[in-house]
Amino acid sequence: MDQTVAEHLRPAVIVPRRGAVLVAALIATFMPAVESSIVATAIPTIVGNLGGFSLFSWVFAAPLLTMAVTIPIYGRLADIYGRKRIFFFGTTIFLIGTTLCGFARSVEVLICFRAIQGLGSGAIQPIAMTIIGDIYTPAERARVQGWSSSVFGLAAVVGPALGAFLVQHVHWSVVFWVNLPIGCIAMAMFALYLPEQMTRRDHRIDYLGGLLLVLGVGSLMLALVQAKTVGVAGVAGLVTFGVLVLVWLYIHEREAPEPMLPLELWRRRVVALCNLAGFGASATMMAVTVLLPTYVQGVMGGGPATAGLAIGSVSVSWMGAAFIAGRLMIRTSYRLTAVIGAAALVIGSLMLAVLEPTSGLLWPAAAAFVMGIGMGFCNTTFLVAIQATVQLHERGIGTSSQMFMRIFGQSIGAAAFGGIVNFGVDRLLPGSGALVSRMLDPATRESLGADTLARLADAVGVAAHHAFLLAIVIAVLTLAASFALPARLSPIRAGR
Repeated sequence: MDQTVAEHLRPAVIVPRRGAVLVAALIATFMPAVESSIVATAIPTIVGNLGGFSLFSWVFAAPLLTMAVTIPIYGRLADIYGRKRIFFFGTTIFLIGTTLCGFARSVEVLICFRAIQGLGSGAIQPIAMTIIGDIYTPAERARVQGWSSSVFGLAAVVGPALGAFLVQHVHWSVVFWVNLPIGCIAMAMFALYLPEQMTRRDHRIDYLGGLLLVLGVGSLMLALVQAKTVGVAGVAGLVTFGVLVLVWLYIHEREAPEPMLPLELWRRRVVALCNLAGFGASATMMAVTVLLPTYVQGVMGGGPATAGLAIGSVSVSWMGAAFIAGRLMIRTSYRLTAVIGAAALVIGSLMLAVLEPTSGLLWPAAAAFVMGIGMGFCNTTFLVAIQATVQLHERGIGTSSQMFMRIFGQSIGAAAFGGIVNFGVDRLLPGSGALVSRMLDPATRESLGADTLARLADAVGVAAHHAFLLAIVIAVLTLAASFALPARLSPIRAGR
């Protein structure tokens, strides 16, 4: 049966060393994935060392924001100018930003360097996954994308363990430099093993569309992340500006000969639903990435290694679920595997919502394990479904649309969960941001005293509980979008 499925369609691009190209794509995917998980483990110590607890969500949101607004642009440019050259350009910018992050000596400077990282990483994962879509058939992609999805799971265990080790035994700045050799290896392998011949034709690059996309999405995300700082008037101004710019973008893209963001894609049911569900799944997952390390270290009193073990359980389930989903969707449908994944996200969010300071390490680890199952099923399903729906000349922007919504979801999740925690702590203990930073740093935690620690831990715990409730709502909406997918579509039963 597997052989019959594999021969269902020929791949769009034939390469002599397909296995080597796959390895290069997996290495490229691993790079920003491990960067996210390693920073998630190190962030309590970084914030404790540099200060600026009130800005901690920006350490996540800044690269996600710049990544989100550049993903569709890179995807479109990859369709026009080829995968390799755009990948090399983005990876170089990412590695420059990564190098600079290790030299940051304040949270504000770190946030700026993280934004530079995001400007480059918008090209890495989308183009790597587009290349996989180019060289494998739709049925093969269902299995191969299981490998690419499992990379995120592998990063979820390697990152926390490595991050905890480096923070405790070396220095937090080193966590950012881990990716330097990885990025160089990925670029070298693509240069050697991926032949690419682009048909030369005249293009009309939609520069205005790219600019409007950056301004519109950036304004809305800035309003969400900085709502507390800029006040009601500032938020209203940013939202109004963002909405007006996006309306202008919509009008412009309808008339552009080669639009930066083809609206036709979003009129296809599978693409629209998978992208909306991908947004929800990624936003829900940030409850683990952003909140769980802070909860384990700040509220439960664990160290960086303990927090790393808790969120590292994501990897085991994520990898296994990605492989299972790839094989199951061939025999069943996209809808079934998506519903399984979204249901796991709902269950995992419920487990986080009932987390208590006295729960012990097993409970947060189990909640993260269940969330990993959800992400393994969801990520694999949504990407394979979209790549099977679009044509070859749309595959770059189609893949990027899914990656954009994932990163957009992560940005919104990081901003929303971080904002809820900051607002909740400030409401319960006004002006305690500096004390929370000291509480999260193992070197200064014990100097606060038992009574102060208890009050700070209680405030952070209550605020995190409210954020976990939001995660439940987003997970339920993701489940609803998954149920709306066509009932019988699969990698061997194509449709739009």
